[in-house]
Formats: sequence, structure tokens, C-alpha cells
Amino acid sequence: MFFQKEVLVGKHRASSRRTSRPIVAAGVLTAVAAAGSTAPAYAEDVETMIKEMEDVSHQATEKAEEVKEIEDQIVKGDKEVKTLQRQADDAKREAERAVGARSGAQQEVDGHARTQYRNVSNDARLNALDAMNPQEAIDRASYLGSLSRSAQRTLDNSTQLNKQAAQRATDANIAVAVANYRKAELEGKRDKLEKERKDLDAKVKEVERRVDAFTPEQRAAWEAKNGPVALNVPASAHGDGVVGAALSKIGSPYGWGAAGPNQFDCSGLMYWSYAQNGKTIPRTSQAQLAGGTPVPLSELQPGDIIGYYPGITHVGMYIGDGQVVHASDYGIPVQVVPLNSMPVQGAVRY
Repeated sequence: MFFQKEVLVGKHRASSRRTSRPIVAAGVLTAVAAAGSTAPAYAEDVETMIKEMEDVSHQATEKAEEVKEIEDQIVKGDKEVKTLQRQADDAKREAERAVGARSGAQQEVDGHARTQYRNVSNDARLNALDAMNPQEAIDRASYLGSLSRSAQRTLDNSTQLNKQAAQRATDANIAVAVANYRKAELEGKRDKLEKERKDLDAKVKEVERRVDAFTPEQRAAWEAKNGPVALNVPASAHGDGVVGAALSKIGSPYGWGAAGPNQFDCSGLMYWSYAQNGKTIPRTSQAQLAGGTPVPLSELQPGDIIGYYPGITHVGMYIGDGQVVHASDYGIPVQVVPLNSMPVQGAVRY
């Protein structure tokens, strides 16, 4: 059973954003036809415009993915630093306890030695030669042995505690050093993030300025750069899990770094769609393709995530019948396009 829903489907194009493509939007073709003898020049100008804008948009998208990756690293780094700091604090407390135990054991050894020194000549039990009979001599010798063994145990315990205290101190120093290193590393990432955000802001503003300045014909060409056509979407696909969630957002506007519910970038649409079905996947396009189970293109199933372009700077969701749903570029709503409308780099399943 099917229901009617018009979505944008991209026409197949070659393996780079810089390759040419036919302009198929009806509005553009009408404008070109109306232009008479200037049609070839106009079409060439529009094609050049799309190439330039795709390059600029691609650069902005790459930068946006890089910024998101650094943000994720900082979140993870903050948690790691807190854990390391707790470990360092625990190690320092253990070292302090070990030093206290060692000090107590040393005092016991010292006291034992002083007591033996003072009493050795006064304690008749220690002089076996003064024994009245053999049994008394044996008892005195046994007592002397027990004192020696007690002293040795005390000394051994003190030695062991000394070793433990030294090890705990070493552990604490290492834990503190690691925590401080991670803190410094994290601060470096924050500095880098600030720089990358400034670069991203500049690229985003350029894309938005140029797209917002499009003439109606240019905007139609930009939105139609993947060759949109009307498509009947099966009701079963629309209502089934992650695919249904993604398809429910067809027509939603593109937003840099957005993950719904009203705007999306490419990886944000994947992230949101899976989240609606109780599953958390990585946030960035590179991490999404790295985090799933790789599947060959010949075995794709609806819901699989497809990675595009070298470096995996773009992702879409396979919906079946050789098509994917994705959030493309600024000024283009979420749409369905052919699987091979962009250079495929791989596919994964969650």
C-alpha cells in the first residue's frame, strides 16, 4: 500500500562536487528557454555558480564536522580529567595513610629495640646460664627466641609498609602528572576549537550571504542540483523505525550543526532519527561511519548510513530502492536522492 508524498530526489552525478551536472529544475529550464539566444551562456553561468557554491558549502561542512568532533573530544576529555583527578586524589590519600602506617611501625620497632636494650641485662628470663635446671634453661631460651621473632615480625612489617608507602607516593605522582597533562591537552583543544569556530563562522556567513542573494532562478537551480523529481514513498517505509523518523523530516530546513527537531545538518538528521528509536549513535559524520558495522553496498538495508566524499564529510540514510534521505546544503531542505548521486565511501549498520 502506498500514499502520495512529494519529496526531492537528486539526479545521479559524478564523483566530485566539482563535476558538471544537467540542470533539471523546471523553473530554471523555463528561464533558460525564455532567454532565447542567451540560453547557453545563462546555463553555463548557473552551472558555474553551482560549482562554486558547492565548493564553498563543502568547505563549510568539513569545518562544521571538524568543530563538532573537537567539541565531542572536549566533552570526553572533561570527563576523563575529572576521573583522573579523583584517582590522583585517592592515590595521594593512600600515600598519606601509608606514610602514617610506616611511621607507626617504625616507632614500634624503635620502642621494641629500646625496651630490649634496657631490659636485656635485668631480665633473668633472658639468662639461660643462671637456670636452676635444664627445663628452666630451655624455657629461658624459648622466651628469648619469641622476643627475637616478635622483633623480626615488627621489623618486617615496617619494611613492607615502607615499600607500600613509596609505591603509593609514586602512584600518586603519576596520577597527578597524567591528570595535569590531560588538562593541558584539553586546554589546547579548547584553543583550537575557538579558532576553528571563527573559521567556520566566516565560511558559514559566506555561504549564507551568497545563497540568500540568489535570484529565484538561481535558488531553483541550487535546490534542484541533484535533479529532484516527485516520488511515491511506501507508507510502510515512512512508519518503520529510523527510516520513518528521517522521512518524517522531509522538507525541514538545513541548519549548521543542527540535530533537530526543526533543522538538521547531515549527521544531525542521522543522530536525531536514531534517537527517536532509543539508540544513541556518534554525532559527527566521520564518527558515525567509524562506529557502525561495515556493510557492502550490495547488501544495504533501510536504515544503513552511507558515507560520502573523501574524509566522510557527508552522510545519508539508505531507505531502499537505491535511494537515501539526507540533509544536503544550506538553502536546500531535507530530501531523498539516488544512492549514487554523490561519491560513496562506505556504509555501516547500527
